[in-house]
Amino acid sequence: MQIDVRVPQLSESVSEATLLTWHKQVGEAVSEGENLIDIETDKVVLELPASKSGVLTKIIKGDGEKVTGNELIAQIDTEAAPQITAPPPAVPSAVPPSVRKLAREHEIDAGSLPGSGRGGRVTKEDVLNAMQQVSSGATGGQDARAPIAPSGNRPEQRVAMTRIRQRIAERLLQSQQNAAILTTFNEVNMQPVIDLRNKYKDAFEKKHGVKLGFTSFFVNAVVRALQKFPIVNASVDGTDIIYHGYFDIGVAIGSERGLVVPIIRDADKLSFADIEKQIADFAARAQSGKLSMEELSGGTFSITNGGVFGSMLSTPIINPPQSAILGIHATKDRPVAENGQVVIRPINYLALSYDHRIIDGREAVQFLVAIKEALEYPGRVLLDL
Repeated sequence: MQIDVRVPQLSESVSEATLLTWHKQVGEAVSEGENLIDIETDKVVLELPASKSGVLTKIIKGDGEKVTGNELIAQIDTEAAPQITAPPPAVPSAVPPSVRKLAREHEIDAGSLPGSGRGGRVTKEDVLNAMQQVSSGATGGQDARAPIAPSGNRPEQRVAMTRIRQRIAERLLQSQQNAAILTTFNEVNMQPVIDLRNKYKDAFEKKHGVKLGFTSFFVNAVVRALQKFPIVNASVDGTDIIYHGYFDIGVAIGSERGLVVPIIRDADKLSFADIEKQIADFAARAQSGKLSMEELSGGTFSITNGGVFGSMLSTPIINPPQSAILGIHATKDRPVAENGQVVIRPINYLALSYDHRIIDGREAVQFLVAIKEALEYPGRVLLDL
């Protein structure tokens, strides 16, 4: 029986997707649940598993073609016998989707690379080495993407943006053009949080099976501040203001494909352990491109942490249609004045970018102060003060 292979239904905000690389050839046997092809949207890379076992009899849409939701791209015969048997590679190599994506962007056949990882797995370093060989001319021949030298030893290379990078660029430009963005700053003494974390981190991990990080403290502080200042949790729709009675917090995570912002739903109802587990899960799946479109959609407020890369201060850009975003930075020992004395404290500079169309400066400053107080006096969180 012939069954259709169709693109999964895409979310309302995603109009089309791109087929990356077919993992099966026409005539090859496929098993139920086996990944047939990776599909890239402007948010995630999806795996399309076979719904039934059989033989791939027809590929209608090839590598790199644009597709829409529910579009027919191939057919499987559940009763046919395999027509061809692909010979095993000389050096077996598994290629994670993120590495395959990097290779495709630079027109490198990842399957032909000798994998240096465990079990012959092709790693990011293998692809980068291959790129370097192409750039230096080690592979010979002409490459449409190879560097060009307009004058002397001044190479250039034209590389098409990935779909997700195009979407990031589009949304950032949209944010700057359609919102009156202003940024206010404050500093927070992280010593109380550091002391609390050091005191309980071992017991926390033993009980909950996840490490106690710092992000959960910030998420908790943000939720408490949003409850006091609901306008910061609101969004603009034309001439209306939409107040959200829930707290869906986006946490920006850097990946090889670009910045993604998965959403912690109903963060006000989650414990520190629940938040840490979600963040750890999001971070792991962001690197392998396994986040779903649902997990990346929505959100009423976002947090971005440039401190993990060493940033000391920045002005983050709002993630539309949200109206504000908190920027966290590197915590560093700094001299500060306390009770007339100069002392050294671990200080983190906080930045709140907000849409001045609906959020006044007074509210923005007070909101950031509320975050500062929740972090500097964590006992108030425990006592619900």
